[in-house]
Amino acid sequence: MREADVPWVVEVSLAADGMFADAGIVLPPDDPRELLDHVLGPVRADGTRRAPERFGAVLVAEASGADGHEGRVAGLAALIELDGAAHLEQIAVHPGLGRRGIGRALLEAACERARDAGFGALTLTTFRDLAWNAPWYARRGFSELPRQAWGPDLAAQWRTEEEAGILVAPRIAMRRPLERR
Repeated sequence: MREADVPWVVEVSLAADGMFADAGIVLPPDDPRELLDHVLGPVRADGTRRAPERFGAVLVAEASGADGHEGRVAGLAALIELDGAAHLEQIAVHPGLGRRGIGRALLEAACERARDAGFGALTLTTFRDLAWNAPWYARRGFSELPRQAWGPDLAAQWRTEEEAGILVAPRIAMRRPLERR
């Protein structure tokens, strides 16, 4: 992600949140810029971001030939490190550009980025019963991670999500092993 992408990343994230409302899941309002600060660090006076003390990355996919979205951010995947594994903090695709393989490509790019950084697994938290959440990840190699297998960072992440009001429907943690190349 480039800093010039931030307005589009915000737009994509907020638009993707609308899909949850359409499914009857009311999420608390959020500011995607807070996610960017959490993952990449805050913007410094010179316009660059402070590198976090831990692994963090935001990958973006750009739209090509898509109804006035040409060259704009179509989707994003935000990664951090939790308990020695890469963790998918968020993945989002603009709903107007859905069902074109953008989410799958972003997920695979996130797995590759995590693998290249030396991680052996990718974790995430997600809604258990939404077709484009846990079932979608399960088809892509993720399995449910039982609570007793969580490390302290993932448990803290869960509590943070709970305190933010995200646990408005059944959620699970999932994990995908990343094979070394």
